[in-house]
Amino acid sequence: MQHLTRLILLTLTALSLSACRIVETVPFVDIPRYMGLWYQIAANEVSFNEGLVGVTAEYTLLEDGSVEVLNKGYQDNLDGELNQITGNATIWDEETNSKLKVVFPGAPDLPYPNYLIVVLDEAGYEYAAVTDPFEYTLFILSRSPEMSENTYSMILGELEALGVDTSELVITPQALPEE
Repeated sequence: MQHLTRLILLTLTALSLSACRIVETVPFVDIPRYMGLWYQIAANEVSFNEGLVGVTAEYTLLEDGSVEVLNKGYQDNLDGELNQITGNATIWDEETNSKLKVVFPGAPDLPYPNYLIVVLDEAGYEYAAVTDPFEYTLFILSRSPEMSENTYSMILGELEALGVDTSELVITPQALPEE
């Protein structure tokens, strides 16, 4: 019975993937340059990030070529309870490095890449936008906890030009460095 259930789920996933449009990713990502700390500037609020603020993602390249993913955020306010989870990402498309499959403990191991880099500051790797094949998740990331309105608007324009729905984005409060 369990085998049949898995087969049905895989079939439904394959059918739904074939019905969705292909999300266009950036032409190339230099993985070592992409590593490091990123601040979440805005995101679609979904079950796993609901109410989180001060959210960061830290990516570390491992010897085997995979990437350790450490996500952190505080519940409801910057003094709230720290939530963190560590996962692992593998590069799905080695020609572009712009499609990765990220797996976290307790989450299903999906048969497709679920981390698609669709916008990237190719010159300085200072900002990025990431979604999944269904555009259920959408994250705008920055190397600093602040982003100018001009940069944010430019990213929204790029996402909209790609046909990515930005209407569910919520700004993520971040702790700003003390002066």
